[in-house]
Amino acid sequence: MPRSADMTISASADVVVVGGGTVGAWTAVQLAERGVGRVVLLEAKTLGAGASSRAAGMVRAQGGTETAIRLGMRTQDFYRSTGDRFPLDCGFIAQGYLMPCFTEDEVSQAHERIALQQRLGLDVEWVSSAQIDSRETGLAPGVTMGASYARGDGYIEASRNVLAYTAALIAHRVDIRERCAFTGLRTAGGRVVGVDTSSGPIDADRVVLTGGPTLGEVGALAGGRIPAGGARHQVVVTEPVPSVDVHQLPMVFDVTSGIYWRPGAAGGLLWGMSNPDEQPGEAVGFDPVYYAQARERIEEIFPAVAGLGLRRTWAATIDYTSDHTPILGPLLTEDGPVSGTVVASAAGHGMMWGPAVAEVAADLVITEKCSWLDITDLGLDRFDAHGNSRLAPDPISLPFPESVAQQEKARITR
Repeated sequence: MPRSADMTISASADVVVVGGGTVGAWTAVQLAERGVGRVVLLEAKTLGAGASSRAAGMVRAQGGTETAIRLGMRTQDFYRSTGDRFPLDCGFIAQGYLMPCFTEDEVSQAHERIALQQRLGLDVEWVSSAQIDSRETGLAPGVTMGASYARGDGYIEASRNVLAYTAALIAHRVDIRERCAFTGLRTAGGRVVGVDTSSGPIDADRVVLTGGPTLGEVGALAGGRIPAGGARHQVVVTEPVPSVDVHQLPMVFDVTSGIYWRPGAAGGLLWGMSNPDEQPGEAVGFDPVYYAQARERIEEIFPAVAGLGLRRTWAATIDYTSDHTPILGPLLTEDGPVSGTVVASAAGHGMMWGPAVAEVAADLVITEKCSWLDITDLGLDRFDAHGNSRLAPDPISLPFPESVAQQEKARITR
């Protein structure tokens, strides 16, 4: 298990963070960086073993809500700062991101989003269909009715992110306990007093619960209910695109189909997709049938990829909430909120929002408030008994299922 040289296994901590993915790891780092004291990070497998090591790495601030925009901008600022703050930077590349429109309604919605994004300080602009056709974008001529474009949006490689946060954890002397599963939360008088793990109990009066697509199970072990689910997301990297330098093209997100792409390895194109009709649940196998359907769409709007073979394919189970919005707030049980706990979920946007979600979680641990993001509606109290949220879904997100009810029922009956 990674652990600082003079650090011994302790049965107590100032803060315990559950989950060694992007959200949990960066939360632990930021807590330690701010001098919280002894921070213990629990990971049932190894750091980055879940979706964090399989992510496509898109880092977009062109969100559809104020929350999404602020989290995206804050995360980009974080990635740009990592080289100065930690042993390794995250390798963030500002590639620029086009979000094309294909109907008049989409054009109108894009202009409304741009107005909100600009009001919040995002460098974003409208690009006409003619302007797109005059640039090297890979898009078929005349296929769009225009697009929003943010030059600061970009990507990082998943493996680099895991490497960067591992180095930061060690540098900040976080007590990393791999292959150590969280098995329960201990409370007294409505306040957390410790956690149980597969390696024994740890006394602590502050606990952060993360877990990505397994966050619902983490919540159940803690004695509460967290309506967060998991769904398959697929990624491919093509053979080199002929006569095209993919590193000179903007990234593109076709919101209509839920397909996006960015530069991939060795001159190929990396693109990802989620099947909106697939039932939620854990799935890491690649689905060639849905890939074939998605390929028809991408070849229609990006003709240069037609007929290309694939260098690599993979799938990951990534988390989601019914409103595609993060969860940030205390764990709720039948007896009410558990003081000293923070639930932190990036709602399927771990690379895009994870470090900013982690910053909010650290703020809540230390001060019980956040000065730069309104978290009033981000707690678990926004969900009803079926996991439905009172918030309208973020309109700019992957086409994940709108409810976690079916997955919750499956988990309970297993």
